[in-house]
Amino acid sequence: MDKPRLPPDLVETVKRALVEDVGSGDITALLIGADTRAHAQVISREQAILCGTAWFDEVFKQLDSQVQITWHTLDGEPISPNQVLCNLTGPARALVTGERTALNFLQLLSGTATNVQRYVKAISGTRACILDTRKTLPGLRSAQKYAVRCGGGTNHRLGLYDAFLIKENHILAAGSITQAIAAARHHAAQLPVEVEVETLEQVKEALTAGADSLLLDNFAVPQLREAVALVQSQVKLEASGGVTLETIRAIAETEVDFISVGAMTKDVQAVDLSMRITEAS
Repeated sequence: MDKPRLPPDLVETVKRALVEDVGSGDITALLIGADTRAHAQVISREQAILCGTAWFDEVFKQLDSQVQITWHTLDGEPISPNQVLCNLTGPARALVTGERTALNFLQLLSGTATNVQRYVKAISGTRACILDTRKTLPGLRSAQKYAVRCGGGTNHRLGLYDAFLIKENHILAAGSITQAIAAARHHAAQLPVEVEVETLEQVKEALTAGADSLLLDNFAVPQLREAVALVQSQVKLEASGGVTLETIRAIAETEVDFISVGAMTKDVQAVDLSMRITEAS
């Protein structure tokens, strides 16, 4: 797997996190001599997929450029319990000040990538790809989208501005699927148009109206098979709604193109990691 491109807002995201945590200054760090230097290491406590090293690095870069970090594994690679992930050397004050913010990024993004890979593995051998959604932690969307790619998933639209996704409320407010698609083409003909459908009749209407792809919302497995047979690869099909690790394999075997899973980024358990100073002088 090629390493995903880092998001352009990474530096600003870290800056906001440090303002939130450090504020006017780390008063407890002042208990350590200004000239004290230390060595530290980050250790994993469980099996996972590593993700977030660039955010971790950026925390210490913004705090003190003297901090040096050596990684022993890369984003997207598996890690094991008691594995040393990286070593740090630099001013002790910077190490203790940055510890929590840096680990917050690393633990959350590793948890996201690990979660995603579980779903990816569950549909291995099928034609389907795993898509993320906009159900991300506020302020961390681009970071979690990066983690999705590290876990083997695929990004859907980043926000409300880069693709049309015409959902139930849009259809009701616009008047119909046909009217909503026509308005989308008039507003921004260059952007892809996906339509959320709830019945096979809506599938037919969206196809006739010229949708680029269809989101099959909460279709049961037999309905998904009917939709796949009806569409006959004219457009891409995305299954969504209530997808779990227990149900996703059966969904993938209907031969839909994509399966979107909000839980991958919404219901994330941070990976258990710790950072310990090993020597100070």
